Amino acid sequence: MVDYELLIASGAVVRTFAKGAFIVKEGSIAKFFFQVVSGEVKMVNTGENGQEFIQGIFTAGQSFAEPPMFLQMKYPASAVAITDCEVVVLEKSRFIELLRANFDVQLQLVETLSQRLYFKSVMAREISLYDAGHRIITLIDFLKERDGFLKEVLYPVTLTRQQIADLTGLRVETVIRAIRFLADKELVQKGRKIYR
Repeated sequence: MVDYELLIASGAVVRTFAKGAFIVKEGSIAKFFFQVVSGEVKMVNTGENGQEFIQGIFTAGQSFAEPPMFLQMKYPASAVAITDCEVVVLEKSRFIELLRANFDVQLQLVETLSQRLYFKSVMAREISLYDAGHRIITLIDFLKERDGFLKEVLYPVTLTRQQIADLTGLRVETVIRAIRFLADKELVQKGRKIYR
């Protein structure tokens, strides 16, 4: 998370997006740094049949869509507001100046991007090699660790079953059946939320 005040001092503006609004569209040229102030944003690809594959979900304090900005490439996915949200937007040239002047921000960004690469590597393996239950457990365990929960503490999964499906390459019906199976095996607890 880049300090909000530092972003504003560098010329960033805060923009408001309604639920369902596109923040960036797949295929457009990346020119800005984005960081969520409030609400939730997803990076998503949509297939011809309308099925979504979520690349990531970002909440307050998290940045998104940086790799294509650094590479001067087109966005490989769209960023869409899951809820009404506020997002800090900073022009690429000003963000580069900010990085040059702040080594701590550079390190934070490297850590953030490394964590995302690690997650994508883990999920690529899961999607190609493992069954639905294993994919879901791996996703939850990754989120639990990322959010700083100890292994012995129950972690409340805030994702919807649809979001779990979109993050794991599964259909929502498959996720529902797999969660029921995992609950029967006592690998998760379920109610209105899932806990692990």
